[in-house]
Amino acid sequence: MRSPVERFMAKVERLADGCWVWTASRDHCGYGKFHDGRMVMAHRWSYQHHVGPIPDGLVLDHLCRNRACVNPAHLEAVTQRTNLLRGETYTARVLRPYCDRGHIYDGIRSDGYRFCRECARVAKREWARRNATRNAEAAS
Repeated sequence: MRSPVERFMAKVERLADGCWVWTASRDHCGYGKFHDGRMVMAHRWSYQHHVGPIPDGLVLDHLCRNRACVNPAHLEAVTQRTNLLRGETYTARVLRPYCDRGHIYDGIRSDGYRFCRECARVAKREWARRNATRNAEAAS
């Protein structure tokens, strides 16, 4: 009879990028499921076995963004809010105070949407540079 660790690791495929992908049963969202006397989430079992208990009030965030990954080095115990803000959902984008380049959202358009003034300045300079090149080519 194999130990729970042996049964668990038999269902893991180690990828070159460091992810330990769960190859057995998954739920409808893509998270692995493992039966260890009762059904548990595979990433939670891995974290608890390799790292220790998940602190009360915290959830596990997949730093690699791969829900099937069970590598404890790719899991971090964080608050639900932090996990939400790190995600790629619409809610995360709306609540995030910074743009994708790390600038704070410091402008509001006439339609109410936030924007980053620094990124807008960069985009305007790029647009002007491209159009100046096109105009120069068209004139020659």
